[in-house]
Amino acid sequence: MSATNGGKTAACWMRVLGLDPAAAGPTGYGIVDSDGRNCRMLHYGALRVPAARQKESCGAVLQDIHALVCGLIREFAPTVMAVESVFTALNMRTALRLAEVRGVLLLAAEQHGLAVHSYSPREVKACVAGYGHADKRQMQLMVRALLSMTVTPEPADAADALAVALACARSIHLPRSRPRHLRLARTVS
Repeated sequence: MSATNGGKTAACWMRVLGLDPAAAGPTGYGIVDSDGRNCRMLHYGALRVPAARQKESCGAVLQDIHALVCGLIREFAPTVMAVESVFTALNMRTALRLAEVRGVLLLAAEQHGLAVHSYSPREVKACVAGYGHADKRQMQLMVRALLSMTVTPEPADAADALAVALACARSIHLPRSRPRHLRLARTVS
């Protein structure tokens, strides 16, 4: 889903491409503009690769994700990319698949000269919902409220990506005098 802005971003606005990588399900994406006080949603969605495409080869899903992210970068020209980090309690197989997807996202950012900030799911939830253990529905409702959206973002993967973008926008605009635990951004090297 998209919001129109005439394709222009004022100089004081930062554009964040938020991504919620997935090992098996849809990879969520969301683009948010922020001036440090206000945020607005530009576009969001989730890429679900069809089962037939997944069976073509091991790299088919990764290729589709890379193409999507590169297309979003070209179309929306984000200032920064924000990616949800790998959740450490996952089983090994899922963690490896997720790391592959994350690697493709980082590659796309590097190819387009974008800085990448990484956030744990708990950091995103705490920043957006005020509670590090918020559930999917709470996150969707908070994203809707914070971005003044008329509809609740669906699917939940897209809402999660918008939440990652919001966490990034909020943490980058925090003054340096704030305690470290309130400044969430960690640049990925």
